[in-house]
Amino acid sequence: MSKKTSVAGTPSSFEDAMAELTQLVAQMEAGQLPLEASVSAYQRGSELIKYCATQLEKVEQQVKILDAGMLKPFTTLEANEDQA
Repeated sequence: MSKKTSVAGTPSSFEDAMAELTQLVAQMEAGQLPLEASVSAYQRGSELIKYCATQLEKVEQQVKILDAGMLKPFTTLEANEDQA
């Protein structure tokens, strides 16, 4: 598990949370954990997912503010060249 967590167990960043979650899932899928540890890992994973979702919501709000609340569809460079 990631060592970059605060005293309360909150990840220091979205990337740290995702790395820890990935590691937990890999351990659970490999059957490396006893039953009690699997339950704890599941609970920790749920906390990490909630943290990540909250972080994504915050970023989405920031993007909306930066884009004046009018999100535009993403277009690729190829689509832009085809229209030229």
